[in-house]
Amino acid sequence: MIDSEQILGPDGLLSRCIDGFTCRPQQLEMAGRVEQVLERGGVLICEAGTGTGKTFAYLVPALLSGRKVIVSTGTRNLQDQLFHRDLPLIRDALAVPTDIALLKGRANYLCPHRLETALLEGRLESRELVDQLMRIQRWAGHTRRGDIAEIEGVPEESRIWPLVTSTTENCLGQECPSYSKCHLAEARRRAQEADLVVINHHLLCADFSLREEGFGELLPDADCFIVDEAHQLPEVASNFFGSSVSARQLLELARDTEAEYLKEAGDTPEIPRQADRLTKAVRDLRLVFGVETRRAPWSEVAGDERIQRALQQVHAGLAELKGLLEAVQGRGKGLDSCRARCEQLALELAALCEAVPEEEIRWFETQRQGFRLNRTPLEIAGLFRERMAAHHGSWVFTSATLAVGESFGHFQRQLGLEEAETALWDSPFDYPSQALWFVPRGLPVPADPGYTAAVVEVAVPVIRASGGRTFFLFTSHRALREAAERLEPRLDYPLLVQGSAPKGELLERFRTLGNAVLLGTASFWEGVDVRGDALSCVIIDKLPFASPGDPVLQARIDALRRRGGNPFMEFQVPQAAIALKQGAGRLIRDVTDRGVLVVCDPRLLRRGYGQVFLDSLPAMARTRDPRDVEAFFGRSGGEGQA
Repeated sequence: MIDSEQILGPDGLLSRCIDGFTCRPQQLEMAGRVEQVLERGGVLICEAGTGTGKTFAYLVPALLSGRKVIVSTGTRNLQDQLFHRDLPLIRDALAVPTDIALLKGRANYLCPHRLETALLEGRLESRELVDQLMRIQRWAGHTRRGDIAEIEGVPEESRIWPLVTSTTENCLGQECPSYSKCHLAEARRRAQEADLVVINHHLLCADFSLREEGFGELLPDADCFIVDEAHQLPEVASNFFGSSVSARQLLELARDTEAEYLKEAGDTPEIPRQADRLTKAVRDLRLVFGVETRRAPWSEVAGDERIQRALQQVHAGLAELKGLLEAVQGRGKGLDSCRARCEQLALELAALCEAVPEEEIRWFETQRQGFRLNRTPLEIAGLFRERMAAHHGSWVFTSATLAVGESFGHFQRQLGLEEAETALWDSPFDYPSQALWFVPRGLPVPADPGYTAAVVEVAVPVIRASGGRTFFLFTSHRALREAAERLEPRLDYPLLVQGSAPKGELLERFRTLGNAVLLGTASFWEGVDVRGDALSCVIIDKLPFASPGDPVLQARIDALRRRGGNPFMEFQVPQAAIALKQGAGRLIRDVTDRGVLVVCDPRLLRRGYGQVFLDSLPAMARTRDPRDVEAFFGRSGGEGQA
């Protein structure tokens, strides 16, 4: 029996097969613990600091286990990295015949039926969308997997994708006339047959058993579940266990009804007319919410007569459309599916207007042109524990940021995993010599109207000393925009601002330029890997406390307070400490990296809870003297590399 040490040890197989592979004691210990859990069952929660090599630490025992394994990770990019790079590398080195599969959410696969419908309908808003549709049609003729990541020249955010991919609501399942060509069904079939399947958290939570009518089962056959980037799981699971009705769902229903009517009926003109009326009712509802974007509890609008009337119009529009579709039931699977969607959306809307149970949070959010009406559980620990219990076997939850200090209590309470075993391995990086941590003096409190201006004043000399090469991370878009305006005339380095281009493009330009300053909010705090000299400084404007106005957070704070707890120390501080660890983790990504972390928030050293944050950060050298920053960059060639 081969064990992980023979593979990952100092004289192990990977040291002979993979260029640059280095044995790390932390990696070896983690692999041993994962190996034990996969062998005997149970639940392991483990944090492995940046540079531990946790991916290899769980993939090696997974591939050697001989068991069916599901690996869930945070994003599609990480899925692709695991499936296309890490897994083949280790599988080839081990020479094991493990069959692996990649399974994404349905929106990542071309739907031949919806592509055909979009081509037949022929109603697109712009020439650009027509060109994109033609490009997709050409690609559809030769793709084997139908994964939309394969196609170039069609942006990920293009409005064409919802027209040629399916959702749970509009998928016809085995009743679909194009089912034999369904890329999603084929991907799920491959996943059924594989020994190891790579999915993401949205899939894991969207349906814990991944059962949807017409597509069979996947996860119940698995023996082991490995959840990487597990710190993201509570929020994803919270969204899954709730429900929502969005403007997009309603508008897509109206559009799909018209398209299916043209294909399957054609002799009941009241159907497309009613679909148009539903579209108008949905847009009218968005208008009465007001022009600004908001996230707020439902109680703020529950008594607003204009919103209630607009909701009733949408509900009446759904009921009328459902009645018309019932009259032509059996004409076609597409129209029958639209009728079922009318019924489900009407039920969800009605539930929003009922009395609110204590264990549920009702809230809404508005975007520039859309809205989403939500119901979210107050707590998900019990629900999550029940779903896990239905899948006997081994569970491993891992991330570089799960513990607060050395405690996993916050993560365990969120998911009901109090009985799990835990383990923590620090990063193998030499933080005291590789990194300097700087908290500036003299800054006002973050609530001060001049706070962002003061942060920029502190940041400019640091950025100049670094020769650009900086991530400037913010806790709000408002602060980011103000800082961008203030920095623009004062820096000679390229300024890359979130929102000015897609995230991937900004990161590629940052790496290529070598002296850029990138301003970002939440999406740049984690999952971003820039190694080498291009990133030598990370500046964080504030401790990343979640917005106190967030309706879900506020409801959970109120519930904790009612039980006599301390929501600030029990919930808000641990959440923020994990987020800060993520942001700080962008700085040192390799053994040769060097850099300065600047945390501008004076509360870090003035408030008692600041110690929780300090205990959660790596053991960097610390200073409050800007001359130490200049000296650090002088030693590592700051301005000289600009």
